[in-house]
Amino acid sequence: MKSAPSTPVAAQPARRRFNHLLAGGSALAAAGWFPALVRAQPAKLKVGVLLPKSGVLAQLGQSCQRGADISVGIVKELYGVDIELMNVDFESNVDQARSRTEKLINDGANVLVGAFDSGASSAIAQVAEQRKVPFVINIAAAPPITEQGYKYTFRNFPTSVDLIRNGLSLYRDLFQATQTAPRTCVFMHVNDTFGMANKGAIDRILPTLNYLPFKVLDTISYDPAARDLSVEVAKAKATGAEIVMLVCRLNDSILLVREMVKQRYNPMGIISPGSPGMYEEAFYKTLGKYSEYCISNVPWYDPKSKLTAMIDKAFNKAFPNDKLMFHALNVGFTVEAMMVAADSFKRAKSVDGTALADAIRQTKITERMMLGGPIAFNAKGQNTEIASACIQNRKLRPQVVLPAASAETTPVFPVPDWNSRS
Repeated sequence: MKSAPSTPVAAQPARRRFNHLLAGGSALAAAGWFPALVRAQPAKLKVGVLLPKSGVLAQLGQSCQRGADISVGIVKELYGVDIELMNVDFESNVDQARSRTEKLINDGANVLVGAFDSGASSAIAQVAEQRKVPFVINIAAAPPITEQGYKYTFRNFPTSVDLIRNGLSLYRDLFQATQTAPRTCVFMHVNDTFGMANKGAIDRILPTLNYLPFKVLDTISYDPAARDLSVEVAKAKATGAEIVMLVCRLNDSILLVREMVKQRYNPMGIISPGSPGMYEEAFYKTLGKYSEYCISNVPWYDPKSKLTAMIDKAFNKAFPNDKLMFHALNVGFTVEAMMVAADSFKRAKSVDGTALADAIRQTKITERMMLGGPIAFNAKGQNTEIASACIQNRKLRPQVVLPAASAETTPVFPVPDWNSRS
């Protein structure tokens, strides 16, 4: 009996044809013909973005979110990496930051980025370590975060010690540039994790700096969520201090200036040794002429960087009614955190947390937006190569006045009294 002719593969029923091809494909894959089937790289990196987009830090968290939003296109162009953002608002609440970190990881986040606030960042770092998921800090300065021996936490932002040391050296440069020597100071600061870390750094560093001419007459702390700071300002005014050293947030800095105007307290200047608030857009919009001449010594962006130009273009396209200069610190450090995540993913070729963390430890990104050396992390996960600039509010915008090489204009100090500003 003659056997029936075999049916061509193309004519076989769909299920049999699939099984036939699958069997053949498995043999070919085993022989190395389809390496992609054996060593497939994940198509996307899922980044959990934790920011305080409501509560007392809302405007700052929303500012950082702008950086996260535009980073998707930027890292695609720079690294060829697709990022999926998993955005979370922890409502300026540390407990919420901890619980929502757990949920993000359970939902599949490969890397965490955030959290602007030091208290929340500390909580996130603990969870990241337990779950072995890399956490890249965009902004948070409390030193203990990178002193715990964590293997999955990395910070591209100065610690309070570095922030204050850089900021205080700019006081000296400001006084030299303006040929002034204020003799007395009152130190005012928020009493949250960030503010207390900065206070600790100032208490340690200031007595060692014999080049600063002033004496601190009093230290006044306050709640960043306070709605009335009249008592604190009255106490500061009573000292007769020539300058106010201020570690603040956005909302409280607005309250302080309003109260200083109301009480006619006219110091030679308000100078932050390293804190947000006084260069934010809402500060200018709310206070108008009274926002002028306030000084913040903070990490800042390089206006001459190619990456700054690229980010500025992306920001203007995404937010045509806004200006990058009012969000530059928040946006710049957030975009750079995303760059660290994308760069490590490209090199690790994996979303495994340990593989990503190992890759982050080898980071060296030379083309950046923020002032300082390359993005690289020491054994503690800290980038130590970040510089600060002296930013003074002029014509309702932040402008670099020091160092001279980066200056957009010259510093004004002492500043005009409140009634003489225009």
